[in-house]
Amino acid sequence: QVQLVESGGGLVQAGGSLRLSCAASGSIFTRNTMGWYRQAPGKQRELVARINSGGVTNYADSVKGRFTISRDNAKNTIYLQMSSLKPEDTAVYYCNVDIWKITGWSPVASWGQGTQVTVSS
Repeated sequence: QVQLVESGGGLVQAGGSLRLSCAASGSIFTRNTMGWYRQAPGKQRELVARINSGGVTNYADSVKGRFTISRDNAKNTIYLQMSSLKPEDTAVYYCNVDIWKITGWSPVASWGQGTQVTVSS
């Protein structure tokens, strides 16, 4: 069972920045695609950004140009650098291990507790 621990969230004003971290247990981290997800109040959990083992990334349209996902395989950690934050970015942010299935990419590990990001106007 993979353990995921998110950290780095907090309260910031619109236009501010935060860097989130996700530490993952498991010796196969370097082989895995990882994703950042978020869930806003009253909304479904959605993919924010994804990075594969080769460093190829993709982003939700809503965060392109503002967020950057990266990984440090030696530390079994992925990061989400968040800039130009908007109130609509307010959510609990989660990471997960993503695998390819016939229906597309799917998170497969148990969800961690997430980290709260709150952006004030």
